[in-house]
Amino acid sequence: MSMSKRAFVTAVVAVLAFGAGCTTTTGNGADPAARRAAIDTGVDGALESLFRQVEGSRDLVSQARGVLVFPDVIEAGFVIAASRGVGALRVDGKTVAYHATTSGSWGFQAGAQSTAVFMLFMTDEALARFQNSSGWTVGADASVTMISVGANAQVSTATAQQPVIGFVLSNRGLMAGISLNGARITRLDL
Repeated sequence: MSMSKRAFVTAVVAVLAFGAGCTTTTGNGADPAARRAAIDTGVDGALESLFRQVEGSRDLVSQARGVLVFPDVIEAGFVIAASRGVGALRVDGKTVAYHATTSGSWGFQAGAQSTAVFMLFMTDEALARFQNSSGWTVGADASVTMISVGANAQVSTATAQQPVIGFVLSNRGLMAGISLNGARITRLDL
């Protein structure tokens, strides 16, 4: 392996380790029931924040066949960035599985931020494909139609009929210009 590849891999591993250490719900020694409860509490809070900040989001979520929520995705890095978060898949308002997401990027960036990520599976087929996968990557396994500026401004009949719809919410509201492509989602054994 060349020196530049080795440096790149080392930097990515360091950033992922940092991101994993920044979240309170991913402790390996934690009791699984406590981890599930912490994730569910975070998901409840993230959904309430979405409903409060984005007009029309409650109706859109209620139309979804399944909703995957990562309440606290931490992204950190300098030039090379990585993100990590844990969340839950809800069907009919009940948690049916827990998941982790990771991604990495390269480019001009510095610092850290926390966002909430929501993926709405609008069709039974899209939800089944996700649930039956052993690992799912945004952009490779499915496209996610991002909603970035006020749900009512962006959600049309055509948008609501997309198989998977995504939101990224920061403390200041919905984020524009965000892509989830490359985000890897795996099921947690909790």
